[in-house]
Amino acid sequence: MNEGEFVYAIYTAVTHSKLTENVVLPPLYEVTPHLFTNSEVIQEAYKAKMTQTPTKIQSHFTGSKSNPEQRVAYFGEDIGMNIHHVTWHLEFPFWWNDEIEDHHIERKGENFFWVHHQLTVRYDAERLSNYLDPVDELHWDDLIHEGFAPHTMYKYGGYFPSRPDNVHFEDVDGVARVRDMLIVESRIRDAIAHGYITAKDGSTISIRDSHGIDHLGDVIESSLYSPNPEYYGALHNTAHMVLGRQGDPHGKFNLPPGVLEHFETATRDPAFFRLHKYMDNIFREHKDSLTPYTKTDLEFPGISIDSVSLSSRLETSFEDFEYSLINAVDDTADIADVPISTIVHRLTHKDFTAEAVITNNEGEEVMATVRVFAWPKYDNNHVEFSFNDGRWNAIELDRFWVKLAPGANTITRSSKDSSVTVPDIPSFKTLMDKTEAALSSGSELHLEEFASGLGLPNRFLISKGKTEGMDFNLVLFVSDGAKDAAIEGLHENLAYIHYGGAGGKYPDNRPHGYPLDRRVDDERIITGLTNFKSMEVKVYHHEHCP
Repeated sequence: MNEGEFVYAIYTAVTHSKLTENVVLPPLYEVTPHLFTNSEVIQEAYKAKMTQTPTKIQSHFTGSKSNPEQRVAYFGEDIGMNIHHVTWHLEFPFWWNDEIEDHHIERKGENFFWVHHQLTVRYDAERLSNYLDPVDELHWDDLIHEGFAPHTMYKYGGYFPSRPDNVHFEDVDGVARVRDMLIVESRIRDAIAHGYITAKDGSTISIRDSHGIDHLGDVIESSLYSPNPEYYGALHNTAHMVLGRQGDPHGKFNLPPGVLEHFETATRDPAFFRLHKYMDNIFREHKDSLTPYTKTDLEFPGISIDSVSLSSRLETSFEDFEYSLINAVDDTADIADVPISTIVHRLTHKDFTAEAVITNNEGEEVMATVRVFAWPKYDNNHVEFSFNDGRWNAIELDRFWVKLAPGANTITRSSKDSSVTVPDIPSFKTLMDKTEAALSSGSELHLEEFASGLGLPNRFLISKGKTEGMDFNLVLFVSDGAKDAAIEGLHENLAYIHYGGAGGKYPDNRPHGYPLDRRVDDERIITGLTNFKSMEVKVYHHEHCP
């Protein structure tokens, strides 16, 4: 059987089966290293295997300093970022069919929007950290300005194809015509303008409410949850294939699929973010068509945020990380394995703690949801973003429950506890060693903190920033936890569980990005609330760990 198919099947099955609810699988970059590692390093690994020489190989990002896009290669090529992207698509497969599987995946379309929106705004923040303009969206009738040489290979089947600079989109044989993409896009924009989607049976589904984004996400991806895939097509999925095959659109050279056609490799190509900026702007068109929140919608009577502070400067740096390449090379039972690994440079940050003093004047304990966001204060020309543009570019830093006693409450939160990030998955060797130790001693194997791999790497919580400091607006919003909770009694577990402990329901009733998900015509409606607080912070970058 095809190895890639087997790995995808086993990881998806373990992710979704009730029988394997808390099983932790090894990181994919140690299972299929070819998809995460430059081909030059893989060749060195084969050489080490053939000569039986234990080796540690230094990895480098693709491209050269002649290419401005290489300044942000550390983001798209980060193995933790790649794992985040593939893990999300394992949790929310586009092919998921409720009639065949044993459960419905709630808010799947909205989650598709939110995870890719966050990748896009985070990428823009990284670009601003490196003196680059935010990424431009892709246009079907314009040039693809940035070429890409992946420097990556399949284990079987050759190298991933390259794409030169400044190529026009061409029809891709057996996939789609460029004209088809424009037609599908116009139908989706037409649905947004009208405020409804037309289902297969001719009925209409309104999208002019907080649930509309879920239907729209199903349509744009498109998943089997789309109410009318024959009419609205599969804009996102088809676009990945069309863009991924521009190096050989007519199959003339029989090249294998491009990096954009694999979840593991897609973010390596800068065009991934141009494609998703294009999708994101369609989603924004919908979100901006919704009625803005009023003061009544947003206020939390009796609750006021008195102050917000950070325990230390926000500082980032690069660190070295090592992972095994044993599975990158062929082996035989007759010859022993030798240790072969690679060392990659990756972004990280110093741990920090945030403290907020929140006063509850209600006279009794209340449940609250704390929502934390940040966005760059200035664009690349040092022009300040308006509140409305800033809030659309807001990076979600945390979301958590808290019980507020009557009077003043001091809430402290460590960056390590953010609900939007996850720690590194233990290596293959670590998982095996821990399992063997537990078996031999008859003790429990505790891997609970790794049970969900849905979030971004914890070290990616904040953007890279600049040596002299980069300005961000940090905002805190406290909403009524009783109204937010999707399940009664959910707050008894103060850990912000995404799905597992909520019985398959997303724990938060509010739309992703709330209260910043809708346009803000007058920022005073939000900034004047007692349950909203903003402050300016700087993120400092050091090339090496201080």
